[in-house]
Amino acid sequence: MPEGNSNDLGEGLIRLSGGRALARALRPEGIDAVFGIAGGKIAPFLQAVEEEGLRYIGVRHEAAGVMMAAAHYAATGRMALAFAELGPGSANAVGGLASALNNRLPLLLITSNNSHGAAYPAKGGLMEIDSAAMLRPLTKWSAVVHDPKRLPELVRAAFRAALTGRPGPVHLELPQDVLEAQTVFPTGAFARAPATYRLTTLPSPHPDAVQAALAFLRGAKRPLLIAGGGLARSGEYQPLRALAKRLSAAVTTTQSGIGMVASDDPDFFGHGGAIGGPAVLRALREADVVLALGMRVSSWFWRKGEWLGAPGQAIIQVESDPEALGQNTPLSLGILADAAATVRALAQACPGPGIADPAWVAGLAAEWRGYQAQLGADASGPVMHPAVLARALGAALPPDALVVYDGGHTSFWSNDLTPVLEPRTRFHEAGMAQLGFGLPYALSLAALHPGRPVVNITGDGSFGFTLQELDTARRYGLNVVNIVHNNASWGVIAAGQTRKGFRLGVDLEGTDYAAIARGFGGFGETVTTPEALAPALARAFAAQAPAVLDCRVSFMPHPMLRAMGEMFDV
Repeated sequence: MPEGNSNDLGEGLIRLSGGRALARALRPEGIDAVFGIAGGKIAPFLQAVEEEGLRYIGVRHEAAGVMMAAAHYAATGRMALAFAELGPGSANAVGGLASALNNRLPLLLITSNNSHGAAYPAKGGLMEIDSAAMLRPLTKWSAVVHDPKRLPELVRAAFRAALTGRPGPVHLELPQDVLEAQTVFPTGAFARAPATYRLTTLPSPHPDAVQAALAFLRGAKRPLLIAGGGLARSGEYQPLRALAKRLSAAVTTTQSGIGMVASDDPDFFGHGGAIGGPAVLRALREADVVLALGMRVSSWFWRKGEWLGAPGQAIIQVESDPEALGQNTPLSLGILADAAATVRALAQACPGPGIADPAWVAGLAAEWRGYQAQLGADASGPVMHPAVLARALGAALPPDALVVYDGGHTSFWSNDLTPVLEPRTRFHEAGMAQLGFGLPYALSLAALHPGRPVVNITGDGSFGFTLQELDTARRYGLNVVNIVHNNASWGVIAAGQTRKGFRLGVDLEGTDYAAIARGFGGFGETVTTPEALAPALARAFAAQAPAVLDCRVSFMPHPMLRAMGEMFDV
């Protein structure tokens, strides 16, 4: 609806419903994607979404909508919005919020509630639940809008909280009477630029901190750089790669930083922390100086609850979240700054290598190549080894494919054997390990990049959590391809139970995932040999429909499964 409509009162005033005021307040932040399930009480906002021309994708479960909003930020660095009705809708959003919070992915969640006459405190109405209290531990900031006049102010506060310090999800609850209320606002209330109420650029490092870091790095024989998600989300990989070459440093990434180092680089030796392979573990043990860039030193870099490195290492951590500095390991130098700005400053100020030994990096890369060649080398029997499937898929993927790694154990093989050249093209759920996030993430990527191939590599157990979103994919033409590692079980759990002499609740046999895809109106095919994978993948892309390749594999323990188990073996 144009600005000059009948609700424009002149003299800088405008009358809007609460739902329309909410949609209008999103304009300065450039919100262009809304995910959720249509409901009755939230209808005034949905009407405004349509009138404002925002892109809406209706999902089949509220958690999937929240995950899609989180993926939008992971892929672009721009926030999106999810919404849910009161009661069960809000409760269903919990899984998505937990994933976003633990992965430091900001989004705005809107929930509805009964009108004030039946709420605050609740009166016993249908679908009642204190969603504000329920969701507060899963968000950085949460508020109830009791007065519609405060909507512009509270929307600004939500974005400020989401994007300041450690980024994360935020929540606004709007009762039905607030959503419906017609209220007069100054038109200027919706025109404030983000820079007037929150930081829009992260701080650069102090020049003294840059020189101190370079003194450590150039005085190291075995310097190691680790790129985390806080760096990868900038999309700037060239300064990191240039810095590593200039310092003759080894460089790896966290699971959220994958792509900052290209897997075809001759110095590549693995990524993903504890599951990244023996060369990654050796690099962490042998480095004398570690530069951690935009990473919070999470459990993927622990052994028995402690830092995977060695005593006496000099550790430099660069973080925009002050609470993450030194949280999990003692620091030699902490730098409160944007990781991307810090890498640029280091690359510009670095005069060249110090005393680093290039043979160390070459040895790590050689160890990685030997390790990777052995993955699946012991494959035998009539059922595909998961490494053999992962290798065949890595060879068959189009160069511009966007790939999500879902599943627990399945994601280990993907981490090793899927080529990656740039950041924001491969996506782990590293913070919460939320099974089933893969399909919603893939759908969000497909919505952002129409026509680009998008693949969700998932386990059969994981796929079951969100496979209903195949319907969302079909309705919106989001033609992602799902590669299901189907070993008909909760594989890691089954292996653990077997070692303890029992087996209960771990079998998932008898499900035909290809048939499920066809039932949702998509493409489905069963794959039983590695040679069949590439032609089946080509048919799936050509189908121009949501697709599932049900790939029958055996369960084989990944070589780094023990390293993962030792993360928490305290």
